[in-house]
Order: sequence, then C-alpha cells, then structure tokens
Amino acid sequence: MSLERLKAAKKKTVGAKQTAKAIEKGLARVVFVARDADPAVTENVIAAAQARQIEIVYVDSMAQLGKACNIDVGAAAAAVVE
Repeated sequence: MSLERLKAAKKKTVGAKQTAKAIEKGLARVVFVARDADPAVTENVIAAAQARQIEIVYVDSMAQLGKACNIDVGAAAAAVVE
C-alpha cells in the first residue's frame, strides 16, 4: 500500500504519540511508520498495532511521511483513523 491512502484520508493522526493513542482507542485502521525514525519512538506504536492486528506500512523516511501528512517536518508515525 502506498502513501496515497494516507494522503487521501479525511482523518489521520500524525506523530508517534497521537498514533499510539488512536491505536489504543481502536480508531486506527492503517499505521504508517518511518524506517529512519528512532526505534525508541516507534516501538510502542509498532507493538500496539501488532497486538491489535492493525496493518503496518513502512515508509522509507520521516521526511516522506511528513510530506504525505502535509506537514513541513518529518513524522515518525501516522495513521488513517475512522
């Protein structure tokens, strides 16, 4: 799955903390994680998504993920929420 789904999403979370909250609340449908992000930042997001069997899409860089979220900085994680 490409970043097109994230770009087209009406509702999304940006950042590891917001994405983790969305996963915990059961709102996240697809989680995107940047491969070059600090593992200490993304490990909770990945573990929570795996525990709830939510699809995880890995993106090459934080800059690429940030751009897909329409922000000017990099993002470690993002999610499409319902």
